[in-house]
Amino acid sequence: MDGARELRIGGGGGGGDGSVQVQNRQTLSVNLKLGYHYLVSNFLILCLLALAVVISVEASQMNQNDLLQLWTHVQSNVVTITICSAVLVSGLTVYVMTRPRPVYMVDSSCYLPPDHLKAPSTMFIDHARQIGYFDDAALEFQRMILERSGLGEETYVCEAMIHVPLRISMAAAREEAEQVMFGALDNLFANTNVDPKDVGILVVNCSIFCPTPSLSAMIVNKYKLRSNVRTFSLGGMGCSASVIGVDLAKDMLLLHRNTYAVVVSAENTTLNGYFGNNKSMLVPNCLFRVGGAAVMLSNKSRDKRRAKYRLVHVVRTHRGADDKAFRCAYQKEDDNGKKGVFLSKDLMPIAGETLKANFTTLGPLVLPVSEQILYFTTLLVNKLFNGKVKPYIPDSKLAFEHFCIHAGGRAVIDEIEKGFELSPVHAEPARMTLHRFGNTSSSSTWYELAYIEAKGRMRRGDRVWQIAFGSGFKCNSAVWEALRNVKPSKNNPWEACVDKYPVTLRNPKTHKAHSESTNQSVLSKCSSTAPS
Repeated sequence: MDGARELRIGGGGGGGDGSVQVQNRQTLSVNLKLGYHYLVSNFLILCLLALAVVISVEASQMNQNDLLQLWTHVQSNVVTITICSAVLVSGLTVYVMTRPRPVYMVDSSCYLPPDHLKAPSTMFIDHARQIGYFDDAALEFQRMILERSGLGEETYVCEAMIHVPLRISMAAAREEAEQVMFGALDNLFANTNVDPKDVGILVVNCSIFCPTPSLSAMIVNKYKLRSNVRTFSLGGMGCSASVIGVDLAKDMLLLHRNTYAVVVSAENTTLNGYFGNNKSMLVPNCLFRVGGAAVMLSNKSRDKRRAKYRLVHVVRTHRGADDKAFRCAYQKEDDNGKKGVFLSKDLMPIAGETLKANFTTLGPLVLPVSEQILYFTTLLVNKLFNGKVKPYIPDSKLAFEHFCIHAGGRAVIDEIEKGFELSPVHAEPARMTLHRFGNTSSSSTWYELAYIEAKGRMRRGDRVWQIAFGSGFKCNSAVWEALRNVKPSKNNPWEACVDKYPVTLRNPKTHKAHSESTNQSVLSKCSSTAPS
């Protein structure tokens, strides 16, 4: 390896000089772009500074006669000045009274399942073979998906799935829902020191499991919430439902003053398994795992001092009017009557188009003026010259410091990282969440936020972009701004093994696991230090 490296560095007389020149040009290009960005972004401030300098110079040259003339001019126009002042004060008063009240995220909490629910890939396949529902081709397909999925050896399955025969029932599904929701909520109420009776708004989202009484009613009963609490249960809205729940809670907080809103995001895997042999319906079996999250939102001004984040924007895009988009993730029965979720081959292209539409709306709200000028300039040039200029891709890294990409699978993360030209560090929270917890549906972005906090990377003023996709087909975005240097809360799901991450993932193209012994060491250490 060292010899090969020496050959690459020293081989060819002018090769080294050429690579240095390319690097220099790239560095110059980056520096020019950053200089342009700072100049345009601070153009107004520079103009105001220049104006202040001019005014200061003029003021310094004024004598007593000039000041006397100015005072006389003010006295002769006192009515006009009074009217203008009154209009200005009235306008400011109306703005302050009618502007939307800020919505704060006091804290969030993610559920950490017990160790006995961990499902290494070998155990997962052995168990799938023992229950007797799958033929050899289906078992091999699931094994291959697990190898390429990006999931690690410590993801969790539900209690009903670890038994032979399976214990699938309504009672088992309720038990899973209670463990996930109450586990996250117990920790949330403890960390925020909020009495459950102070919660005025409750939003629960779970796509597959919609029992009667509802999941929100189960929470009301468990924590004895007050009788006038406003509750909502969102079903069938897919992996982007958490952002939908946040948006709904935000709208309710704008209507009802001085209260708390709790958003609970979970998925029920007990009733979500597919026990047939249709390969297009087997993929969710391999990716979805147990997990859930609870988020405490507030519109109380005094909570700003202790809140972690402020909600800046929510942008939702729904392409359900398009038949292909509507059916690309579709729950149905296969030819043998086995129920599951069908994933179309059009899923990734549709996800890309939906994300593009979503960012088209979000971009003008978050991108600096410098990026918007470049984007619209190239757009105009393309219109004038029939698309002969390569479209400019706005640099989203100038709008956000952190990215919470829905951990729906390796391909989803790869495409977003490539499309937005993100660095590996930006995609790291999503990849590590997928590795450690699997696809936990709508709660996955909260595990990613917990990862960023556990790593100590969140600084005051940092902006976070939550990106989530869901059936229908939907792409939803939420933008948060950190109000302080955020430290991880107690019982953060990563606290037992965050120091061992990031781990290096196996290459899905070569199927060769690098440093397998290192990864096994990481997993054993995480297991030995994890709380029971």
